[in-house]
Amino acid sequence: MALDTPPRLAAPPDACDCAIHVYVAGAALAPTAASKPPEWADLAAYRRVQKRLGLSRVVIVQPTVYGLDNSVTLDAVAAIGKDRARAVVVVDKDTPPADLRAMAARGACGARFQMLPGGAVGWESLAPVARQAAELGWHIQLQMDGRLLPERVDALAALPCPLVIDHVGKFLEPVTTAHPGFRALVRLLESGNTWMKLSAAYEVSREPPPDFADVGALARAAVSVAPERMVWGSNWPHVSKLDDPPDDAGQLDTLLHWVDSDSLRRRILVDNAAALYGFA
Repeated sequence: MALDTPPRLAAPPDACDCAIHVYVAGAALAPTAASKPPEWADLAAYRRVQKRLGLSRVVIVQPTVYGLDNSVTLDAVAAIGKDRARAVVVVDKDTPPADLRAMAARGACGARFQMLPGGAVGWESLAPVARQAAELGWHIQLQMDGRLLPERVDALAALPCPLVIDHVGKFLEPVTTAHPGFRALVRLLESGNTWMKLSAAYEVSREPPPDFADVGALARAAVSVAPERMVWGSNWPHVSKLDDPPDDAGQLDTLLHWVDSDSLRRRILVDNAAALYGFA
């Protein structure tokens, strides 16, 4: 698909991309950075993608390479404006409450935990940060190998703030809906406090787009359990696939295969995202 070809799915007004990362050339990298960032993937580059997809709201997620320094992410939110952008930042148990409040004032509404290589914060910070998040009205965004969810499901179910599971559970080996890890995900979704991002199937799927049938089966099952707590994200700029990136329009068009109706697609792209991230 040509880079200027629009998606088949016509995004409704106020549709939100709930998963992107922004980079700036020359920004300092964290000691935990596992790779060099794509410095071409700045805010101006994303705004071209956003225009092509017909989206007007965005959630900028702190990249792992910048660790606890959230300045690039928060500056990008400021450049767009809090009426159209939010941030998910990376903090730990030692981040001062005053710093958290300052980030909230700049548009932060969640704390990211990346439990795969390159993540800057470990499990020991999850419960303390979740307590702070609850006071601020934030959520926890979690990315981990979904196959390991049974080991963590009780602790995750007990979090005092909303939990957002990344990338359809991010099962590093595709699983079926009968897998214990997916059953643990369903348990969390049924609890009423867990959300999920319909995003980044290409990172783990062994099936072709646009359906990504193995991941798509999980996505459809999750949507049926908690349609009111599903959101979508492009995962731009696709840092795990920089040599062969997926088409961004195709990422939006996965919703044509995973979601059965225009009304539910609108709910996912607009209403659910507004509720989770605090857009008007």
